Amino acid sequence: MKKILSVVWIAIALFTFALGQPALAADTGNGAKIFSANCAACHMGGRNVIMADKTLKKEALGKYGMDSMEAIITQVTNGKNAMPSFKGRLNASQIEEVAGYVLEQAENGWS
Repeated sequence: MKKILSVVWIAIALFTFALGQPALAADTGNGAKIFSANCAACHMGGRNVIMADKTLKKEALGKYGMDSMEAIITQVTNGKNAMPSFKGRLNASQIEEVAGYVLEQAENGWS
């Protein structure tokens, strides 16, 4: 009985640590480079030169439902309205890194 209980506790500990990791862990340092080369022309400092109210600031991302990795990845991949699709220009990993960078900067106030 003690052996079974030990195995159960070990399994719980392993699952806790394994599931505690973020689902999408992006390299935001590389995301910054990709953002600078591909996005900064329209979004320098988290702004939006095309649609001024749709910035990359935390409040605007939340207001427009763009405050998650999944939403930003979809937007960058497929484009929408004035924003072009980056599918073909950036690979999935690069898009994930840009999304992580945008969320990180939004949290830090684009400082």
